[in-house]
Amino acid sequence: MKRENLLMCWSGGKDSSLALQTVLNDESFKVEALLTTVTEDYERISMHGVRRELLLEQARAIGLPLEEVRIPAGASNAVYESAMKGHLLRHKENGVSRVVFGDLFLQEIRQYREARLAELGMTGLFPLWHKDTRKLAEEFIKAAYRAFIVCVDPKQLSPSFCGRPFDHALLSDLTASVDRCGENGEFHTFVYDGPIFKEALAVKKGEVVNREGFWFCDLIPRPSGEPLEAESAMA
Repeated sequence: MKRENLLMCWSGGKDSSLALQTVLNDESFKVEALLTTVTEDYERISMHGVRRELLLEQARAIGLPLEEVRIPAGASNAVYESAMKGHLLRHKENGVSRVVFGDLFLQEIRQYREARLAELGMTGLFPLWHKDTRKLAEEFIKAAYRAFIVCVDPKQLSPSFCGRPFDHALLSDLTASVDRCGENGEFHTFVYDGPIFKEALAVKKGEVVNREGFWFCDLIPRPSGEPLEAESAMA
């Protein structure tokens, strides 16, 4: 059976990880590459400020090619769309017609993605669409994924959550108004281990800072043999 080639729009977070796992487990699909927007002035993932070097390690551990959509700091939406268009058209020429996203329920975001893809004669694939986010968060933890909260919107969630591991303790501390998957932009995650990884990334928490109204936890490479704080606490 011929497999359909797909492109994965990759944020490095938990929803992307679960969406990627879904398509990787489907024998009718083959993921050609991970596509991530990187702010070139800072060499960090544009979505949540994680260092580019960790993004590269993440892709290596997953075992898929990584393509970077490089944009300048403060880039307009037009600049972003132009940069993205170049990557998408190249893949379309190579037979890719669908792009995978980890979106859950924000209809406006989905419509925006589908409209931009339609302009190129492509479509989107949303394997997690309308799944219960409470159940999805529990499934993520049960599957032995490990992630840190790396960005927090203080208008929706206390900055004290920035840098915390995404685990049952965190879920129990979230108020009822906060979506368990952060789908309303309350927080963003970076995944460093799980079923789609050949090996765990060696990362640890660095400085937590406020930049332009959002709180960011700077993840940094962890020296070999040094345990995570969470691992030390459980020992």
